Amino acid sequence: MPGRIGGQANLSGRTLEIASAADIMLRPGEVILTFDDGPREGKTSAILDTLDKHGVKATFLMLGSAAKANPQLARSVADRGHTIGSHTYNHVDLTTLTRQQAMDEIVRGEIAVSDALAGAGQGLSPFFRFPYLSQTSYLRTSLSQSDMVVLDVDIDSKDYYKDPAWVVAERTLAQLEQRGSGIILFHDIHQRTVDLLPAFLDELAAGGYKVVRLVPGKSGIFGRSMITAQAPSPAAGF
Repeated sequence: MPGRIGGQANLSGRTLEIASAADIMLRPGEVILTFDDGPREGKTSAILDTLDKHGVKATFLMLGSAAKANPQLARSVADRGHTIGSHTYNHVDLTTLTRQQAMDEIVRGEIAVSDALAGAGQGLSPFFRFPYLSQTSYLRTSLSQSDMVVLDVDIDSKDYYKDPAWVVAERTLAQLEQRGSGIILFHDIHQRTVDLLPAFLDELAAGGYKVVRLVPGKSGIFGRSMITAQAPSPAAGF
């Protein structure tokens, strides 16, 4: 674990280009900040302001439905230099669907986020996270074969629990101290996440951590094989 070096330390770390999940190799003291389920009015903008203040970049895994409802907010995330991936259209547990339905849901989410980002400083990256982290080997393999990078989670803040902000922050920091590095999961749809983030980032700086920025090794969704809505046979099953 990094030594404490004072709260005014520079939190910004290196930029890591990845073309597959295997490329995400963090050094001790490195973290990746990720935010799922947005963008949401009144929450995402406040989180962007906090990230700007601390000079760090995050990865936002957006729902297609949320990006479609808030396209200006989605473009603001991109324009402020953050990486954007997708998280399905409606946050469905994909393991409850047929293979075809699951692939359709993933594709629909990708298209909606990409459309919302039209005209932004950067487009959709080929990064994806499964809702509820619920997946099958078939779906994961299908995404990998389409050159999509599935982002896993090392440290789940559980900011969706109805705990005070300080409890969420302490729980997350405790997990990080135990692991020493990792991908942290937050959600930019909860006020408690907005509230905890400034002090949480201050604690990261005080602990000597560095926030790594993820960027695609290939240039967005058009630099790879696009997922097709037509899944291979058999069409049903998990």
